[in-house]
Amino acid sequence: MDIIMTLLDFILHVDKHLEVFVQNYGAWVYAVLFLIIFVETGVVVMPFLPGDSLLFVVGAMCGVGLMSYPLSVGLLLAAAILGNQSNYAIGRYFGPKVFGWEDSRWFNKKAFEQAHAFYEKYGGITIVAARFMPFLRTFAPFVAGVACMTRRRFLLFDVTGGALWVIGIVTIGYFFGNISWVKLHLDKIIWAMILIPGLVIMAGALRARLKSA
Repeated sequence: MDIIMTLLDFILHVDKHLEVFVQNYGAWVYAVLFLIIFVETGVVVMPFLPGDSLLFVVGAMCGVGLMSYPLSVGLLLAAAILGNQSNYAIGRYFGPKVFGWEDSRWFNKKAFEQAHAFYEKYGGITIVAARFMPFLRTFAPFVAGVACMTRRRFLLFDVTGGALWVIGIVTIGYFFGNISWVKLHLDKIIWAMILIPGLVIMAGALRARLKSA
């Protein structure tokens, strides 16, 4: 329980924790940020790390000169792309082994072919859109790997989505993160960044289920 409360406190007050870290450890903050973004996007069991809010706060800190904007964007973009590539590779490697392919009674060839066809047709927009949705961005590249989405196609949309996500949110934080109203209501903004994408996903899933009923 203490671990959960500590993690929640870090997510909701990431601005204060990050500022203290920069003051105490300086340039080491870049290594820590790289690791956080890489783990959130690259390890399928770590979907709860504060990616969106972290990028926003990094941008705000760049805006007041505490961090370097080009260095932050470059490192975090690399972490986001490499993380997705790692997640895709894990799904591509373990997917066939988990299902056992045709030798296993758990393998459903028709379901696999449908998943593969879906990711070949809609996988691009899925990978890009998932970048902006907590939890989903951790699982989308893994599922793409399991479904054997073409590696070249995945790489194209991985880079595109990563660039839009990292550059977009860091830049928004750079220009708007230090406005008094934003700083005063940052915890509410972070909650919105977490909850609104989740509600959008739930609404879309519900609508799809009602259409198929």
